[in-house]
Amino acid sequence: MHYQTESWGAYLPSPTTVNDPLHRIERLAAENAVVIFSLSSCCMCHVIKRLFCGMGVNPTVYELDQQPLGKDMEKALMRLMGSTSPVPVVFVGGKLVGAMDRVMASHINGTLVPLLKEAGALWL
Repeated sequence: MHYQTESWGAYLPSPTTVNDPLHRIERLAAENAVVIFSLSSCCMCHVIKRLFCGMGVNPTVYELDQQPLGKDMEKALMRLMGSTSPVPVVFVGGKLVGAMDRVMASHINGTLVPLLKEAGALWL
């Protein structure tokens, strides 16, 4: 019979990793086919959400201004994107697509739909 010799703590992520905003963003992005990090009052965020809904995609939307750790996540997204305007930021299939300009460019050049199909977010 095998007995556990190490504590369960050895198998759990460290508290700093769990509370790290970038780790949290990565985890949330990986849990859903399409994730949009947004602010509820942002008009560009509204446009991105409408784009995906109009395509028949049901994105998971995280309104950062309504999340307890939203400010920290917003700062982490600014660092990740290298910009002062952190939202909207879109992940498809756990991969960063980018902000409004990148999403619209991929939609116009025809690469967004195949990406959505590959992620299981779009069937047709």
